[in-house]
Amino acid sequence: MEEVKLLGFWVSPFSIRVEMALKLKGIDYEYIEAQLPIKKCPNIVKYNPIYKKVPVFLHNGKPIPESLVILEYIDENWKDGTSLLPKDPYQRAMARFWAKFMDEKCLPEVVKLCYDSNYEVKVKAMGELQELLKLLENELIKDNNNIFFGGENKVGYMEIVSILITYWLGVMQEVLEVDILNKKEFPNICGWADKVISCSFMKENLPPREKLLAIYKEYAQPLVLPNNELSQ
Repeated sequence: MEEVKLLGFWVSPFSIRVEMALKLKGIDYEYIEAQLPIKKCPNIVKYNPIYKKVPVFLHNGKPIPESLVILEYIDENWKDGTSLLPKDPYQRAMARFWAKFMDEKCLPEVVKLCYDSNYEVKVKAMGELQELLKLLENELIKDNNNIFFGGENKVGYMEIVSILITYWLGVMQEVLEVDILNKKEFPNICGWADKVISCSFMKENLPPREKLLAIYKEYAQPLVLPNNELSQ
């Protein structure tokens, strides 16, 4: 019997990515909710001492951190059932590229926008994020390689990875009362997001929006003008 465990946190889109992959593959697993604060959680310190973050995937006692790494491991190790990544080598490469784009380019700006207390930093991050989203918008326009929805209108690697943009970003926008991702400027991303979120599988496995709103309202730093600008 294989032992599969996931150390996660329900608010984390990165933990949810792994849960979705496991469910798509039909893999039985034990979910362990990390204790707060995450960086001091004994299990996280033990199994991910370098980054001290969720998720951590445990396969027969061997830990694997980082959601994108975990998704590829799951796809390679459990070949039966739904394939997460496209089978075509070029499509696989492009899927990896855009996944890294979201995590390495978009995520840092989302974090600054949500949690930085400096007004100027937040405004700059909002502008940077919109420029990055324009690149993704253009890619969706010319998606001849069928990276998104795997060319078969089904949930796969990119749909799972993209929840940071297609679901979480909308929650953060509402909390911060900013307009970043809208149908006028980004019709293709918004259309894609609607398709992703409307899938029954996604609906069943995404955290309730109201619960996410409540938690982010508690911890996010609002985008407030400095006092000297408010008085002008």
